[in-house]
Amino acid sequence: MENLHLLDAKSADLHAGLLALGARARKAARTLGLAAPEQKNRALLAAAKFLREKAPDLLAANALDMAQARSKNLGPAMLDRLSLDEKRIASMAQSLEDIAALPDPVGRVLETFLRPNGLRIERVATPLGVVGVIFESRPNVTADAGALCLKAGNAAILRAGSESFHSSRLIHACLVEGLREAGLPEDSIALIPTRDRAAVGAMLTGLGGAIDVIVPRGGKNLVARVQAEARVPVFAHLEGIVHVYVDGEADLEKAEKILLNAKLRRTGICGAAETLLVDRAGAPRLLAALVEALLAAGCEVRGDEATQKVDARVKKAVAEDWTTEYLEAIIAVKLVEGVEGAIEHVETFGSHHTDCIVTENVARAEKFLREVDSAIVIHNASTQFADGGEFGFGAEIGIATGRMHARGPVGVAQLTSFKYLVHGAGQTRP
Repeated sequence: MENLHLLDAKSADLHAGLLALGARARKAARTLGLAAPEQKNRALLAAAKFLREKAPDLLAANALDMAQARSKNLGPAMLDRLSLDEKRIASMAQSLEDIAALPDPVGRVLETFLRPNGLRIERVATPLGVVGVIFESRPNVTADAGALCLKAGNAAILRAGSESFHSSRLIHACLVEGLREAGLPEDSIALIPTRDRAAVGAMLTGLGGAIDVIVPRGGKNLVARVQAEARVPVFAHLEGIVHVYVDGEADLEKAEKILLNAKLRRTGICGAAETLLVDRAGAPRLLAALVEALLAAGCEVRGDEATQKVDARVKKAVAEDWTTEYLEAIIAVKLVEGVEGAIEHVETFGSHHTDCIVTENVARAEKFLREVDSAIVIHNASTQFADGGEFGFGAEIGIATGRMHARGPVGVAQLTSFKYLVHGAGQTRP
């Protein structure tokens, strides 16, 4: 398979090799855009089968990645993202099957209208073309991104982080086997076969016009670089400064359950809660119980003055805590003046990713949902539902917090554009 050959990172031909890879992806995208749904689904189901069959090899490859990551003293959050086990591999394969089961997004008639002159105009969903995905740590992104792009009729150019190099290459090989079995171009899902960071810069230029959109999945430094340097559109979020606001009319038992899950289920994902806001009027009933539940679960609490008084173990919060994405078992806690104060705090310090209100007061919930300008706003449920799979998208290629085209989990529907089909009967314009 040509696109699995390692490029020589020291060669002057690196850029030329990447341009050639982009050209092949562009050619493959033309075929994919016209592929029948059954053919794309056959590729996805075959890839899922190969993933399950190759699970022992994948675990061995991941063990190499994990050993190298530990030698570099990567933190717990990064190690958790990188790690694969039998359950995660099975979940990866299941995601491919879930994506195959989704309705095909290409060719959907989004809108039809008839003009007074008799012209019938349809707005029809079309693939974006070639999607570049740059990611760190998580090898499952190889499978999710490749599968979602394929389902939406797009070619994918994937650049895995050096941490997941061995795991991602084997996952990619399974995807390519699926493409081959379905008779689709192997270049439909390309993995850039080098660890050279120059490959990222080349992708950000668009590879000579081959790439239509870039999706970064990784830490703040990666995403900031992509947003600053990309010469093609970007679907991305910079940080997940995620808030849980517990209103004075919240059910305490429900609030504790939601908060602990939102913060601690998986601390290293972008939907993990980083700040707890508590209604000052409800604090006598709520604050101590919530703080003690967090501390008992092993979470470090950094609080404002009122929160510090609740428990001696609470550390003093400083200004940076309200804008920090911890991605570990640490949370900042602050009292606010009702739902208005919560909204003001979220809009001042948030990242427009995911924010939650816990309350039994419907009017306050509706106000929070309406006025918080985040990609995902939740009432009475964990922020860890900020995930394409949980939204019924099969998986997600990322979460976008911008305001153009795609926002929130980017699934197959968000990986399409549209064109207008105009049907006439000989009309001419006067």
